[in-house]
Amino acid sequence: MDHAQLALAPRTLSFGPLTITYDERVLEPRTWTTLQSYWARELLEDVPDGPVLELCSGAGHIGLLTVHDTDRRLVCVDVDPIACGYATLNARAAGLADQVEVRNTAISTLPAHEVYPLIMADPPWVRSEQLVCFPADPILAIDGGPDGLGLARECVRTIDRHLHPEGAALLQLGSLEQARTVRDQLPATLRATDARAEPGRGLVLLLQR
Repeated sequence: MDHAQLALAPRTLSFGPLTITYDERVLEPRTWTTLQSYWARELLEDVPDGPVLELCSGAGHIGLLTVHDTDRRLVCVDVDPIACGYATLNARAAGLADQVEVRNTAISTLPAHEVYPLIMADPPWVRSEQLVCFPADPILAIDGGPDGLGLARECVRTIDRHLHPEGAALLQLGSLEQARTVRDQLPATLRATDARAEPGRGLVLLLQR
């Protein structure tokens, strides 16, 4: 994507030490999600060597903050070409262009042989019937289906296929109710071991083998 395609009233905000650029076609980065990035940074100290995978990466802010000031590679995956354009732009602005690969594709298309020690997933988790409550947000970025977990389940399946045996995954969700549902539906090869919440905004669930 060229800069002309990214020229629709760009906006910026601070996300930790990073400046993130986006526009109204992309979900505005939520500052509370720095929780996910900083937790991921903690996990990087314990998981094996290897690249970080971010599913449903949007403008790339969560993954970029995770690998900022590290030598870890980051693979960002999103179906939205506009979001991928901003993820590429934001990686360049953060001085991380050489560490970041942005893939404009469905998460189900990841090559079977790829294994990641740390996976982050930021799927849409708003119930379809509640989309009218968020008129400023792009539908593609927030519509999680009837129960809000349609793409979250796909993320769990992708995590199960690609997570290193000694790795960790962080899945962003909207509520404790959703976290309980995901936990109860996990494959036998994954378990939920912890959760951290930002009351009234969302939570992050830790998945491990």
